[in-house]
This record gives sequence, C-alpha cells and structure tokens, in this order.
Amino acid sequence: MLKIGCHLSISKGFKAMGKEALKINANTFQFFTRNPRGSKAKAIDPKDAEALLMLMKENQFAQVLAHAPYTLNPCSPEEKTREFAAQVMADDLVRMEYLPNNLYNFHPGSHGGQGAGEGIRQIISQLNTLIKPQQTTIVLLETMAGKGTEIGRTFEELRQILDGVVLSGKMGVCMDTCHINDAGYDIVHDLDGVLDKFDKVIGLERLYAIHLNDSLNPNGSHKDRHAKIGEGSIGLQAITQIINHPKLRHLPFFLETPNDNAGYAQEIALLRGVYVEGS
Repeated sequence: MLKIGCHLSISKGFKAMGKEALKINANTFQFFTRNPRGSKAKAIDPKDAEALLMLMKENQFAQVLAHAPYTLNPCSPEEKTREFAAQVMADDLVRMEYLPNNLYNFHPGSHGGQGAGEGIRQIISQLNTLIKPQQTTIVLLETMAGKGTEIGRTFEELRQILDGVVLSGKMGVCMDTCHINDAGYDIVHDLDGVLDKFDKVIGLERLYAIHLNDSLNPNGSHKDRHAKIGEGSIGLQAITQIINHPKLRHLPFFLETPNDNAGYAQEIALLRGVYVEGS
C-alpha cells in the first residue's frame, strides 16, 4: 500500500488533521509544530492527541511527520538565533511525545559565512544537548537544495552531522526530491546511482521519509522551488519510478507541492493510480 499524505494545518487540532487526511484518501500527513514563520505553538490537548492515535490505528496510517518552523537556524552566526532554535526544538520534542514513535523533521540551517565545518559543529552541539535517551521521536535532517550557505546540500554533510550525534539511533534523514534534484543529484536519469551513493555515504536504513515534490528548476540549480507533480523538471515518469522503487516504496511520502486540499486529493489519486501494489 502506498503511504502518501500532504501538509495539513494543525490549527484545528490533531484529530481534525487525521479526518482531513482521510477525506483526501491520505494515510499519513505532515504538519508544522507551530507557526512556520514564528514561534507560537497551540497548546496540546492530550485527549485530542489520543483521538488521533486511535484514528491512525483504525485506518492503518503510516507514521506522521512534524516539521520544525522555517525560522529555526541552529548554525546561525548570531547566538540569539541559535538559542531560539534550541528553545523551539526542545519544546517541539517534548510536544511530540504526545504522539509517540513518530517523526520530526528540520532544515539543518545556513552557516551565514562561518563555513560549513563550523555550521556542522554547531548543529551537532545543539542536537547533542536536545536529544534525550527516553524520547521515542526520530529526528530527521532534511536534504537541502544548496541555496546560499545552506548546510545539507550533500549527503556527506548530512553524514558528518549524524556521525557527531551521540544518540545517533534517534536520528535519520528525510529526502526531498525537489531539493536533491536542485542540489545536483540526478534522480531523473540515474535514480539507482543516487540511491547507491546515499546508501554508501549515509545508509538507506537512515532514510525514514520522503518529501515528494516536482521542481520548477533544472538539476543542479540550487534554487528550491517546488512544483506540482508532473509539472516540473523531474516529471511524472521519474516520480512514478521513485514511489515504486524497491528501496523506497515502503517509506511514507509527503507532498509539499503548491496546492490546496483539492489539489492534494488529485495528486494523491494520480500517485495511487501509478503505484504498483505488491511489487
């Protein structure tokens, strides 16, 4: 069964997101833990969290994916910005335990001219402070397109971070198809080669989720502009290969395309139509 969902708003609560996912034939979803451009977070109702967990069990949902706000930058040259990132992520990881055994994704950040080595050191330092042995949440580093001074444009940079985290078993990777295309990995013409490299550098066992997006820009552009499925430079044929690939097909896929829920429903229907069950 294809594990597919999209980005939904947490504003109406956990169970409401689950019901919204079912309406568009999704069996998972992604959500921002709080305002994606700010720091405000809605108070969690434990009963609402329990209701979502029950709905997920009843409908055989895959793990859901929480996304940290875009404002987090754990490797900023500014100490206040790094402190803000630490405070928000610490709170997010506490909140995630209301939904145990799920996933939390964040952008590694931009080093702002300090150099990738220093940026990676700061990210590792923050993760080693925040990740606790008792947490059930797996924290995912997102593959990035490489705009400006972004960390995470290469598999090697992500591996350096993973190697530096003491509790590395609590860490993994979320692969964004638009981002790795824009970073220069040729998933259109050499998907097997890209996955072999990922496996060699990071290990496919560390890949927990995929952001499934087309790209408005060509391979290697370092732009990061998402397109609707089949309407970008990656194309439906390549995306069909991705969701059916034997090394990827078991993973949850999360749409972040420029859509409303009706558009997501159409994309989910399209993807279910090209997914080969049982292969």
